[in-house]
Amino acid sequence: MADPTGPGRPPDSDAQRTNACCSQGRERLGADRYAAAVEHYDLVIVGTGSGNSIITPDFDDWKIAIVEKGVFGGTCLNRGCIPSKMFVYAADVVVQAREAAALGLDLTVDGVRWPDIVERVFSRIDPIAQGGEDYREGLDHVTVYRGHARFTGPKTLSIGTEEITGKHIVVATGATPFIPHVNGLEHAGYLTSDTIMRLPEVPRRLAVIGGGYIASEMAHVFEAMGAEVTMLVRGARLLREEDEELSARFTEVFSRRCRVELGASVDSVHRSDGELCIEYSVGGDRRELRADEVLVATGRTPTTESLDVFKAGIEYHEGYITTDEYLRTNVPGVWALGDVTNPAQLKHTANAEARTVAHNIAHPEALRAVDLWPTPHAVFSNPQVASVGCTEQELRGDERPYLVGRCDHGATAYGWAMEDTTGFCKVLVDPETRLVLGAHIIGPQAATLIHQLIQGMKFGQTAEELARGFLYVHPAMSEVVENALLDVSR
Repeated sequence: MADPTGPGRPPDSDAQRTNACCSQGRERLGADRYAAAVEHYDLVIVGTGSGNSIITPDFDDWKIAIVEKGVFGGTCLNRGCIPSKMFVYAADVVVQAREAAALGLDLTVDGVRWPDIVERVFSRIDPIAQGGEDYREGLDHVTVYRGHARFTGPKTLSIGTEEITGKHIVVATGATPFIPHVNGLEHAGYLTSDTIMRLPEVPRRLAVIGGGYIASEMAHVFEAMGAEVTMLVRGARLLREEDEELSARFTEVFSRRCRVELGASVDSVHRSDGELCIEYSVGGDRRELRADEVLVATGRTPTTESLDVFKAGIEYHEGYITTDEYLRTNVPGVWALGDVTNPAQLKHTANAEARTVAHNIAHPEALRAVDLWPTPHAVFSNPQVASVGCTEQELRGDERPYLVGRCDHGATAYGWAMEDTTGFCKVLVDPETRLVLGAHIIGPQAATLIHQLIQGMKFGQTAEELARGFLYVHPAMSEVVENALLDVSR
């Protein structure tokens, strides 16, 4: 139910009594004893990624607390989307230089100044994180707590020796790298996506455990920068959650750059003579790999249990906090958003959820349901990948009829100009309604090209309307989408 007290502060008498008590206590009890006092807030936000954006002008007269245990700004800003794509762009330039001979250009990369690349990335990002924290701390109605928050009751949190309560509490703590149990791994030492981008130098040999989007992006970066990369992949393909045809093509293309061991099960890791020794099995065949560093990229897990959410009575399933369509948990006044609730673990979904939570807390009389359909995603490796909606294997599994439209990048004028021989666009269409059920693109500009198809799905446009309802710029790369849609009509 919506909060019956409406937007704004709790009743003034409660807030005034709490603030006066804490103020008097600070003077009377001294610092040590005051640490045990409980401070009450109108709104408490745990996590400063997308959760930080909840503080809109609607909350200018609210007493707000923000809790952050790490670097202000969350994963995307500091160790995820933004820095990784800055590294990816540099790696893309290297790959383009390598492939320029097909265009009649003899290009070489004379050197990789890794420390300069790292400096370029983090000299931009680190000040943003610090600036964001300084700005929040400078607001009179906002208090920033540094430390790990844990629930001690339904609407009560402890941060170190301090305890706070909130009329509204938003859990936006994200996810952390999942580390599988491998004998000797912890003792030998390993890298994750949180740490690998700040390495002081490019390792000569890098082992990557995993075959998903993080593994594929970081393998692309470090192979381009000069590392000898080996990927140990449990599944039969890289990016196995993608449409099977796209996943197969990506695996084929990427295997030309990196050694890719499919069906690999890592048994143990240890250090010997200053190098890592990784023992693994493929189909019962025991093998050994030696490397200078190992990146563990086996997924990310929500931070639910480290918050002691069970003490607050908050329901969660398979690690993810359960919310309704308004992003309320089962505990009145407690909300959750982002990677701690959504297995998609995407920044654009977290941002949309943050906007929804901000509105619903400030306007309980006019709640809005979050709308994330259709949810697109992209993998910024090389080749680039973008997808939205159902995969072909999902439609087959549901025994749902569908048509396939397809076009290779190389079948378009701009694809000829690029000499691209690996990319394609694939659309899956309902044969009766003609609506797009899914779309999958691999190749240059995939993450940009997918947006037209997202819009078509969202607003119920048929394949024919998307193919013929307007003019496509010729000879832009977007013609690969047009031709895939026309292929369905044929």
